[in-house]
Amino acid sequence: MKELICITCPKGCHLKIDEENDYAVTGNACPRGAEYGKNELKNPKRVITSTVKTNSAEYCRCPVKTNGAIPKDKMFEIMEMLDDVELKTPIRTGDIVIKNLFDTGVDIVTCKEILK
Repeated sequence: MKELICITCPKGCHLKIDEENDYAVTGNACPRGAEYGKNELKNPKRVITSTVKTNSAEYCRCPVKTNGAIPKDKMFEIMEMLDDVELKTPIRTGDIVIKNLFDTGVDIVTCKEILK
């Protein structure tokens, strides 16, 4: 039996997940907690936020994030990929930096507009 604190809402339910009983979840106040607990043990995913280099004189880095959750075990590989990225201005919010990470359908996108 694993214990987790649910992070899908501010309530922070204390979940107990029974791995031997098809990942049955107890302690959740809503269905989202049950889904979170089950997914966290079977296939954990995360949204990544970071920054990348730019050629801008005003802003040397641009914030980026994944536009969806990616497998947790790919986080370090993605961070290494971002080390090699340098964006050229103009940069618009939502520009795709890296498309379709590991065939997940999730992209890295920019979170700031940098025009020069």
